[in-house]
Amino acid sequence: MDRSALGSQPIYLDHHATTPLDPRVLQAMMPYLTGKFGNASSRSHQFGRDAERAVDEARRQVASLIGATPREIVFTSGATESDNLAIKGVAEAYAAQGDHIVTSMIEHKAVIDTCKRLEQRGCRITWLSPGADGRIDPAAVEAAIEPRTVLVSIMYANNEVGTIQPVAEIGAICRARGVLFHSDAVQAVGKVPVNVETEHIDLMSISAHKMYGPKGVGALYVRRRNPQVRLAAQMDGGGHERGMRSGTLNVPGIVGLGEACVICLREMKDESRRLEQLRDRLRAALEAGLDEIGINGSPDHRLPHNLNMSFAYVESETLMMALDGIAVSSGSACTSATVEPSYVLRAMGVADEAAHSSIRFGLGRFNTADEVDYAAARIIEAVHKLRELSVV
Repeated sequence: MDRSALGSQPIYLDHHATTPLDPRVLQAMMPYLTGKFGNASSRSHQFGRDAERAVDEARRQVASLIGATPREIVFTSGATESDNLAIKGVAEAYAAQGDHIVTSMIEHKAVIDTCKRLEQRGCRITWLSPGADGRIDPAAVEAAIEPRTVLVSIMYANNEVGTIQPVAEIGAICRARGVLFHSDAVQAVGKVPVNVETEHIDLMSISAHKMYGPKGVGALYVRRRNPQVRLAAQMDGGGHERGMRSGTLNVPGIVGLGEACVICLREMKDESRRLEQLRDRLRAALEAGLDEIGINGSPDHRLPHNLNMSFAYVESETLMMALDGIAVSSGSACTSATVEPSYVLRAMGVADEAAHSSIRFGLGRFNTADEVDYAAARIIEAVHKLRELSVV
């Protein structure tokens, strides 16, 4: 496919970092950015009541996507805040019952750094290692739980290699052992079916901008029954969100998150199938055009839009520079500025050389087959040229 046939716009294949705002989401938000500008806590007049109704509707829309009830949805500024609130909130609220948390070495930095902060405060953290495919063994979770364990935090799907964790099995173990289970589900919600009831999830972090919603807004699911989860607020002032998260609500952003959830609920099945086909098309083209490349992550338990590949004898940073006009990444957006190999790949046992040559492709809603074909051709060409220049 000739680049000129695709126009002059760059091709975006980094949907794990963020997604473009869906025009339908923007349309739903616009009234609350202009005429309906009320504060959702100002119930004494129409402006505030209109805003409150919009927030209530968004709460219902988010809950519907994940099998929760509206009152179990707490709005936040994004998944990083949700992770902090869930983990620190449980650690503080249940301090009298225990001081031990179980998590993994491949979590998002919002979970890892939060747990490290709690370690500094005296909490004990067990860091589980994944298998070579990036999966956490449920048996390892069960073995790590002890009498003073108050929380297990395992992500639903990894943001670098796309591996989907055995969440339902881990959740069932936590439920049987009487331990709360938190999952950072940012990469999974809206991409694959997620149900907090059938998967025994007690707290779950969500971000709007990973599912074609606006940046700066997210949610935390907090179970209300069987068991009722208690959280210590991490932000004080005003008692918003049932005292769990004070601060004036971002009404336009919340409306956008709600609309993004509606679209995902309606279109997820067909969209995931289409993205899986595009992902497999990209992989097949790369494997046909290049030797000595490999897949990172589970081939079977994987997000439909993720492909993480290593290109032997080619530095990922150099390859990305050669792919001008094609947006890809070498790992998490939160750590992409470092020259160290991915901590996720390292934890999976991937050798440094292979980790340094890995590229993450994240396909999305608006990508086309022509874009995938063009990107594959460019990558193949660039890898061949770079290998010719390298000393092997």
